[in-house]
Amino acid sequence: MSSARGSGASPVNPGAKAKEVLVIKLSALGDFVLALGAMRAVREFHPSARITLLTTPPYEEFARTCPYFDVVETDGRPEGLKATNALLSRLRKAKYDIIYDFQTSGRTRNYYSVLSRGGKAPLWSGHHEKAAFFHDNPARAGMHSIDRLAEQLEVAGVAPQGRWLGKSGPFPDLGWVRPKLGDTPRLSPAYFGIQKPYMLLIPGASEHREAKRWPVENYAELAKRIADLGITPVVIGGKAESAIAQELVKREPRVKSLVTRTDLFQIVTLAETAVFVVGNDTGPMHMATLAGAPGIALFALTESNPDHSAPRGPKTVIVNSAPTLKELSVDDVWQSVRALGIAPV
Repeated sequence: MSSARGSGASPVNPGAKAKEVLVIKLSALGDFVLALGAMRAVREFHPSARITLLTTPPYEEFARTCPYFDVVETDGRPEGLKATNALLSRLRKAKYDIIYDFQTSGRTRNYYSVLSRGGKAPLWSGHHEKAAFFHDNPARAGMHSIDRLAEQLEVAGVAPQGRWLGKSGPFPDLGWVRPKLGDTPRLSPAYFGIQKPYMLLIPGASEHREAKRWPVENYAELAKRIADLGITPVVIGGKAESAIAQELVKREPRVKSLVTRTDLFQIVTLAETAVFVVGNDTGPMHMATLAGAPGIALFALTESNPDHSAPRGPKTVIVNSAPTLKELSVDDVWQSVRALGIAPV
């Protein structure tokens, strides 16, 4: 890891003296949620600063409720030259004391390059060779998001005594959701007509990652076994999972579908009181396990390092006992349900 670039004195993180701080995190849902621990660490390290988040519209409401930010801007992926220039002009005029790039994409590298032209470069934490705090670990692409961001913050001086030891790094916490929103009925399972006990099925995956979806017939058979125990299977997801949910309900009528009906806050609070959750590598799965639900995450053996993107939570089991998800049997997953020790199986 490297902490600075340039021939002058090593840069120093302004810490508690910072007045204006920018955090950049544009997407995707799973990555955004996994970055919450690093975002909290930035908030705690700059207690008096006005912290701005640069993100995209899908995360606006969630970010505005999150206690780590004072300002949320959603034009992090501007379309067209005019909008891009407007964004960069605004960032330049803001004169942030430090910028934390948690997206570290080609786009955000370009933002740094443009902001550095013709004047003093902003104090920047990210993956750019000229950044003041350059996270240059060659293995960073294969690291779990939580570990990668923890190491990036170590480089920037945001860590107890220089670094986090072992698993002590900034772990995402979703415990703020219910206190921030209050005891509103919409956060209760009963709001959806669901009675306890219930569990969550999360069969979706990114549209371009079809191979990461477990077959619907397997989810249906798993749902049948779960329902036979007196536990209601509840399927959640977005519009892309509508057809899967319809097929699940058709095959197993005891399944309750909440597909397209839950927002991000409701995913968290449903997970908090679920018996357990089973799902593919997708954003809501990360949210559910981080919210505390015992989780079974499905991966294929062809994933070279599933741990680098696997959900993390207090009690999460990774199932990757078949070459592809199509070959992963219901019995394999059922064994993991038994191993959790939280269902009478």
